[in-house]
Amino acid sequence: MIETHEVVNQVPARAGVDEYAANAPLVDAVARWGSEGGAAASGLHDVGALVGSAAFQRDAERANTRPPVLHVHDHWGNRVDEVEYDDAYHRIMAAAIGAGAHTSAWARPGGGANVDRAAAFFLFAQVEPGHACPVSMTHAAVPALELAASGLRDRWMPRLLSREYDPDLGGARVGRPAAGRSHATDPKRSALVGMAMTEKQGGSDVRANTTRAEPTGVDDAWGREFRLTGHKWFCSAPMSDAFLVLAQAPGGPSCFLVPRVLPDGTRNVFRIQRLKDKLGNRSNASSEVEFAGTHAWLVGEEGRGVATIVQMVTRTRLDCVIGTAAGMRQSVAEAAWHVRHRSAFGSLLVDLPAMAAVVADLAVESEAATVTAMRLARAYDDDADASEQAFRRLATAVSKYWVCKRGPGHAYEALECLGGNGYTEAFPLARRYREQPLLAIWEGSGNVIALDVLRVLHREPEAFEAFFGVVADAGGEHAALDLEIAEAQAVVLEVSADPAGSAARARELTERLALVLQASLLVQYAPSSVADAFVRTRIEGDGGLLYGALPPGVDTSAILARA
Repeated sequence: MIETHEVVNQVPARAGVDEYAANAPLVDAVARWGSEGGAAASGLHDVGALVGSAAFQRDAERANTRPPVLHVHDHWGNRVDEVEYDDAYHRIMAAAIGAGAHTSAWARPGGGANVDRAAAFFLFAQVEPGHACPVSMTHAAVPALELAASGLRDRWMPRLLSREYDPDLGGARVGRPAAGRSHATDPKRSALVGMAMTEKQGGSDVRANTTRAEPTGVDDAWGREFRLTGHKWFCSAPMSDAFLVLAQAPGGPSCFLVPRVLPDGTRNVFRIQRLKDKLGNRSNASSEVEFAGTHAWLVGEEGRGVATIVQMVTRTRLDCVIGTAAGMRQSVAEAAWHVRHRSAFGSLLVDLPAMAAVVADLAVESEAATVTAMRLARAYDDDADASEQAFRRLATAVSKYWVCKRGPGHAYEALECLGGNGYTEAFPLARRYREQPLLAIWEGSGNVIALDVLRVLHREPEAFEAFFGVVADAGGEHAALDLEIAEAQAVVLEVSADPAGSAARARELTERLALVLQASLLVQYAPSSVADAFVRTRIEGDGGLLYGALPPGVDTSAILARA
């Protein structure tokens, strides 16, 4: 009898792994910048084991292959505007919220709180990135809501800080009496917050928004009430319990809280027109939304809506960096696992110098992103002094631009390490490849971020002083890095002296700043094998334009062992 199908030389499933323990750069960062005494470590090991389990991986795949479904009306024609998710998505959300990946940094303030929270967020996003959108926005909504009326804060803040996950919106449908519990007497104890800023005619130019906010004349415990009329081209996570929305009030662009359920227990007017059919991010719904006399309450000052919602955007930009770094870690972990278990031409792939160089180079990029993300998170802790606050204002934009731009190419190269398997949907890197571009687009695409860097340059020169203060701590270790830091400072001076022509050099400036930041952090905190490889290839240019063209002398074995 002839055997026609025997499975050999296939890589075993990568499951049953503690993803936290396996990630040496993340463990080191938490030990360095996290809460005192490593208080978060045991919880992070629990999260690492969870996201590394076969069951969680199946849920991640299922949440993306059974994407959200919009139900505009019920069977009887009543408007419901509900988004239905697979149970796998709800299990992932419940785990992330239960672990505090959303707002634990606010619930336990102090040194290292944002690093602990960032590490949990990182681990969940490493395996299933789509759910991270509402998790991130809920975290980022907290500082904006601090600017709201006390009654609104008192009603909503405990719900945002809750570790319960309740996917039921509750409330009666518009125009119908409440059934079951009343939000007025038995409110939902937890909440997620989404965002609706962009419109079809403006995109990133939110000052071009046309959604109107008309005051009702009511000033209640939640503050000044308005009614909104307009259309939002992108509304993130439309199943959320409330949204921060930009609209044109009589006093100018203003920020509002729009709840799905009103204080009397009835549902607000929130017409979900359609869900976006996106390249990636399939487990998470994004939508168009229509407001038609929708109840809203002012957050912050009227006419200062952009400044108010920037409180939220700054932190979601940080989460874009963390999320991209998480994706890079997934890519490296999958590629390294594959080459250690797959043979070709009589050897394991990891023992072939060309493949070893590619995976080592990917690991260097991943560690640079991780250490940058965690160092930034530390700068967001409430014990950060004025210099740290100035540093984060610049470094967040710089890192958001560069790290997120590097994500898609990194995912592709890792995918190629798996050969044809990597290109199939049975393995996670095809999904990751589609996911990474979103984080470069969301919360400001490349030009928007680079121009923000220029705005900081012209308005807050102290941020550049703080930035180079951090970078200077790596001085004297590498002549090439010292030279690059000096050249980056020279470019800053040139650009600041030419405001009219600075826009044309915005990307050049931002890229230079990003590379010296990453190099300096690696020189200070990473093993010499990793730091030397980064400086030689990214700063000296002693390598090729693609991953894997490492110069002689790079210790690929040490880098791979760390990966």
